[in-house]
Parts: sequence; C-alpha cells; structure tokens
Amino acid sequence: MRITVLTVADCPNAQPALERVTAALDGRQAQVELVEVADEAEASRLGMCGSPTILIDGTDPFAPPGAVPSMSCRLYRNADGAVSGVPDESALRQALAGAAPRGRAAEASDCCTPQPPDALDVVGRAGRGRRAPAENGLRAVHQQILRHFAATGVAPAARMLQPVAAGARRNATEVLAELADEDFLTLDQTGNICAAYPFSAVPTRHRVRLESGVEVWSMCAIDALGIPAMLGQDAVISSTDPVSGAPVTVTSTTGTVRWKPATAVVFVGQRPGGGPAASACCDALNFFTDAATARTWTSQHPDIPGQLIDQPTAERIARQTFGPLLAP
Repeated sequence: MRITVLTVADCPNAQPALERVTAALDGRQAQVELVEVADEAEASRLGMCGSPTILIDGTDPFAPPGAVPSMSCRLYRNADGAVSGVPDESALRQALAGAAPRGRAAEASDCCTPQPPDALDVVGRAGRGRRAPAENGLRAVHQQILRHFAATGVAPAARMLQPVAAGARRNATEVLAELADEDFLTLDQTGNICAAYPFSAVPTRHRVRLESGVEVWSMCAIDALGIPAMLGQDAVISSTDPVSGAPVTVTSTTGTVRWKPATAVVFVGQRPGGGPAASACCDALNFFTDAATARTWTSQHPDIPGQLIDQPTAERIARQTFGPLLAP
C-alpha cells in the first residue's frame, strides 16, 4: 500500500496528516511519503484538491464529486459535523480498509472555497484574496483606510484619502468606487465608507480592543480574528453567542490566542445568490460558545447553509486572509 500526503509549503496540517495516517495504519505496513507541491500545474498532475490531500494508492478517497485540483488549504468534515484540517481517524481506517468513508466524515472541502457553501470563498473574494492590487493607487488608498480605522476606530472621509490617491494621479472618490466594485470595502449611497474588511464603520456583534487602546468593530468573527494578525498588535475580541447571548472572548497576546469559553467555535455561512461579503455572509460568520448552540442557530436559519469550524482553523483562515493586507 502506498500513501501519499500532498501539501503546500508550510502547511500547518502536513504533520498532523502524517500522524493521523500513522495512527490509522495501526502497525500495518505501508509506504508513506510527504510530497510538497510547488504550483498549480503540479497540483493538477498529482491530484491535490487542497492541502493536505491524502492519496491511497494514487486515489483520493475523500474527494467530493466535481473536486478540482487546488493549491489552497483543505477542510474535512468529521462524523460529528465539526470541520478540521485532517480527516478523522475512523474515516481514514475505513478508507485504508478499502471501503468508502461513511456519513459526514467523508465530506471534504477547500477552506478557501468550501463546497457547500462558498462562505469562506466570499470572505476571500472568490480566492483572489483581500489584498488590493498595487495598480492605479488601489492598494495605497486601501491600506490608508485600514490604517485610519486602526488608529482612530472610525472610517476616513474621502477628502482625507485624496493626497494618497493623488500620488497615483487619481481622484479618491473614483478609487473608492473601484475598491467597492471589487468588494474590498462597501459604501453608502453618499459615498461614505460603511466597511473596509475586516473593519466596520457601524456597530456589530464583534468589538475588538487593540493594545493601543483603540476600539474597533469588525464585520464578522473571521474578520475579528484577522485584525491582530493584520496589525501585529495584541487585541481582545468581545462578541456574543447569537443564540444564548453569552459572551465569547478571544485574547491574542504576542501571537498566542486564548478562547473563553474553551469550547467556543465559529460557524461560517453564506446566503444563496452570492454578492458582496457584507450582505452575503458577514452576519452569518459568528462565534458560538459551543457546537450545540451553533447547531441550534443553523436549525433556526435553514436558508443559510454553512459549516462549523474549530478554533485553530478559524485562526488560520483569519491569518491567511488578513495577515498580508498591510504588507508593502
């Protein structure tokens, strides 16, 4: 038996995938190798549908119908409905025994383009990321907006952005409209900034207090987790479970994240029909005190498909999405 674990560079789930494979083998003899995939062409050639992908004698037993090769990270839905970066051991044992994994444990999804739904894909602009392009002053203006939010807790007016836009020989109002068209931010009918992901200009369920003392609102749970990663600051996130109203607090200190309660999870959902993240999914990406209240919420909102993700997965998605936004 030959088992190949396909990953991208620095994938945090590469070693856990190898360990899970070893545990599932339980002493059975097999050739196990870890292969780091360099680009999309190699992913297509090897059959990697997200990192990590586990092949058993060249076949991916967890690939959902219609899965396409991808360099992005991958999620697996376990038997209890929770989502993890590696398949659970029982599902792997079934696959190794030659049987198709049964039940929900067999479902796999790409954490950048979950299927279904595409909630995390919306967060990341259909896989294009939230880092604005450098051309035509878009990144310069976008980064100035984010820095103003971080420094003051409020959105800047267009006139405050004009000096930056002028550096690209553009008008700030035009740049803002282009950023809004590409879903880097949202504007009201008068052209004022309502949100610039991860920040919200109006109160939301998620409040973030930065080590500087500034307090900001975030658009959703993933956005809140992304703020300390983006700014390189310690932060305290204060939110509430939308079912019980109980508080959920996430504290980030020098890169170490602590959740209270320890059972807290994040649900990501998306309304069918697509559209900007602000309307399609932001209010459906919430913290819950535990999986039980999250499932209560989903039963109350059957029109919003989604998935439950654990704390490490939520943190990783937030870092990947928002960590690079202020880089030069």
